[in-house]
Amino acid sequence: MKYIQILAIVTLTMAISYTSFSQELYVYSDPASNVPAKSLALKYGGKWIKDTYQGHEHIATRQMLESSMGVSKKLMIRPSLTFSNMYSLYPDLAVKFESASIYAKYRFISIDDIHKHFRAAAYVKGVLSRNELQYDELTIDGDQSALQFGLIFTQLVNKLAVSANLGIHQVMDDERWLKYAGPRNFGYQAFNYILSGGYLVYPKKYTSYEQTNFNIYFELIGGQGLDRTYSFVDFAPAVQLIFNSNTKVNLGYRFQVSGDVYRMARQGVYLSAERTFLNVLKKRS
Repeated sequence: MKYIQILAIVTLTMAISYTSFSQELYVYSDPASNVPAKSLALKYGGKWIKDTYQGHEHIATRQMLESSMGVSKKLMIRPSLTFSNMYSLYPDLAVKFESASIYAKYRFISIDDIHKHFRAAAYVKGVLSRNELQYDELTIDGDQSALQFGLIFTQLVNKLAVSANLGIHQVMDDERWLKYAGPRNFGYQAFNYILSGGYLVYPKKYTSYEQTNFNIYFELIGGQGLDRTYSFVDFAPAVQLIFNSNTKVNLGYRFQVSGDVYRMARQGVYLSAERTFLNVLKKRS
């Protein structure tokens, strides 16, 4: 009974801590914080855009499955898979396997205070995709085989959390990678960034990890070609509900506000759900 009480207290403390920082659980980007150590988060995400191919208009989609594992309080890894029909040729619009990726993030700065903290982390993500490079816009969502590495800085103060995600993107079918000798029609390197803000709207006063949290987010998502001239800036407002400190539902709408990039779509809807399991990776005695 004593051990059960201790476990309950530890779990409650972690849950309250996790929820109190919920306004930095961004919808379109990652914060510098990780999932709790020895914990596992399973996530489904879906993206829908309006696409036109040879005069045929249809709704294209990408479905994502991922798992985030807290190896330690500083290190997190995240394998993921995507399934999509975004690169399918009309009329074959079946959703098929698209890509596999692995993401690793290491938090190297953590400064904590009452109702506020500062985090800094470095990350790297590698993607192997079935798609060929067809657009100037470079992403790590599954559009092309690529490698991206960067830094994340997150500041939380009371109910407001702001973050900057800065990354260098390298497509892996560049001739410097695969010794391809043909003509190069698209850029292979880009600087990508996301500036995020999150605010905890409800509850006004936190008293229990069972309370439902309601957060709002505003994110600026941009890219700049490094070996080809293009740039874009998107705006992505989103809302989020968190239940029992472990289940998260996100809904966002992303659209382009400026830029001259050749891309698949300039707007899209995103929906995701995530469940976190605390201490499931801990060795049992």
